[in-house]
Amino acid sequence: MADLNKHSNIPSKGLAVLGSTGSIGRNTLEVVRFNPGRFKVVSLAAGNNVEGLKKQIQEFRPACVSVANDAAARELKKTAAMPVEICSGAEGAMKAASYEGVDMAVSAISGAAGLIPTLAAIRAGKDIALANKETLVMAGPIILKEIKKSGVRLLPVDSEHSAIFQSLCGHRREDLKGIILTASGGPFLTASASVLDAVTPEAATMHPKWSMGRKISVDSATLMNKGLEVIEAAFLFDLLPEKISVVIHPQAIVHSMVEYIDGSIVAQMSQPDMRGAIAYAISYPERIECGTPPLKLHGLNLEFFEPDVKRFPCLTLAYDAIRAGGTMPAVLNAADEIAVDGFLKGNLGFTCIYGVISGVMEKHSARSLTSIETVLEADRWARQEAAALIRTLG
Repeated sequence: MADLNKHSNIPSKGLAVLGSTGSIGRNTLEVVRFNPGRFKVVSLAAGNNVEGLKKQIQEFRPACVSVANDAAARELKKTAAMPVEICSGAEGAMKAASYEGVDMAVSAISGAAGLIPTLAAIRAGKDIALANKETLVMAGPIILKEIKKSGVRLLPVDSEHSAIFQSLCGHRREDLKGIILTASGGPFLTASASVLDAVTPEAATMHPKWSMGRKISVDSATLMNKGLEVIEAAFLFDLLPEKISVVIHPQAIVHSMVEYIDGSIVAQMSQPDMRGAIAYAISYPERIECGTPPLKLHGLNLEFFEPDVKRFPCLTLAYDAIRAGGTMPAVLNAADEIAVDGFLKGNLGFTCIYGVISGVMEKHSARSLTSIETVLEADRWARQEAAALIRTLG
């Protein structure tokens, strides 16, 4: 049981939880619930899960909430049992992200939709706990420039990037040799090529270690999620792609590692539970209890393998994209979102996801990221091209 008085002398931190009804959002609110008085939920942004959002409103009493569209907002207004400002759409998410009284925005809206609200929070002077990797994948140089301009902090929530961040603390940058991102390998780690050809959406979304949304579960199964994390890490830690490697670690206990020039490897280990990374981000530089079960070391069997890029070639596309730079990572991300959606709807085979993404990338000439409009234009173009390519395959 949490100690109700343990944070009585600490001013509560105002949070905007963007993507509050998703996996990261719910886990963030679990951490808040475990630390009464430490945090104040000022605003929430969700999609169309009105019933889930209503429960969150009743428990956390935010000042502002946002939903995906006007229809969801009307439904919420009919049943909201307490005073709360209700808004909708992209503008609503931006308002929730930058609302007065918010000290930190937890950016957990899935996919490209999370970019603009996160940017709004940065420009409003809010610290960012970043779970939406697409923000840096699509617009890394622009986001980092805005972070520096606003003087806010950007703290990683992805378990892998949190592990790298923690493993870098207390060490000299000049002693760094490289970072090692771990990947569980997803549900098809040992599957043959013939099995992969027949993979169903139901099978692809059954992750063996993590409870995640459908899109990110498919990305984990193709290793594209790890590829996106490579791009995010390149921007987050200012590293060339050659300094970032990936290993398969099925147990998901070692969340990532940092290698130093003296041969030492520093790793962060814990149970596969997102609450630990979330708690570290929203309370940094402190550590707080969050309900994560302790890791028992006796009996651990930790394995590490090289990723098989012949069976899972999407990982190589991410390295290609970050090396090309400019708009190419945004094109990669957009094509992936459309391809995965096509697969989940039954319009595309599992192994064809790679072909759609690579086909769109081959048609694109990377341009410099001169503005956020450049990013959004590349995103729109790639979505149209990916959809057209799926139609030809169908």
